[in-house]
Amino acid sequence: MTRITPLVSQPDDPIVSAVFDEIEAVFGRVPNLFRTYAHHPPLLQANWGKVKAVMMAGSLRREVKETIAVLVSKDNSCSYCVVAHTAALESLGMTSEQIAALEDNLDLADFDAKEKALIHFARDANRNPLAIPDAQFQAIRQSGAQDAEIVEALGVMEVFTSFNKFLDSLQVDLDF
Repeated sequence: MTRITPLVSQPDDPIVSAVFDEIEAVFGRVPNLFRTYAHHPPLLQANWGKVKAVMMAGSLRREVKETIAVLVSKDNSCSYCVVAHTAALESLGMTSEQIAALEDNLDLADFDAKEKALIHFARDANRNPLAIPDAQFQAIRQSGAQDAEIVEALGVMEVFTSFNKFLDSLQVDLDF
């Protein structure tokens, strides 16, 4: 049971109202994650801005970003984000079998070598950032990844690590 009730009524705050309108235009609804952030409008606005910058812009394919979101969320045991971003991968055409295989053997997934290297790196950075060897970073570079792509992949990891901790700490109810 959620520890803080998400805002469900039409917000009076113009920042919240504007952000909710944008979110609804993108997702067709406002998920509980953002309705809970709405208790602190500047944080809602900042986190929605990060979602737009990281998940909806950049050079990495959406499948790569959603895969990072799912795997980081699985590693962090955040069921809310796992369910949400598994659904996103399904909407992009991945089957449930393909999604389940991502965790066990990413090398069999339909990603090129650069994408696989970036996904592994983001996941390793979430798990234990100080244990990433220089050789792994060199392999990412050799795969063709540019600095902006490396930062973008870690940006996805960063967003979902924070969302995972927020959602789990407040036990936000799954709403889809």
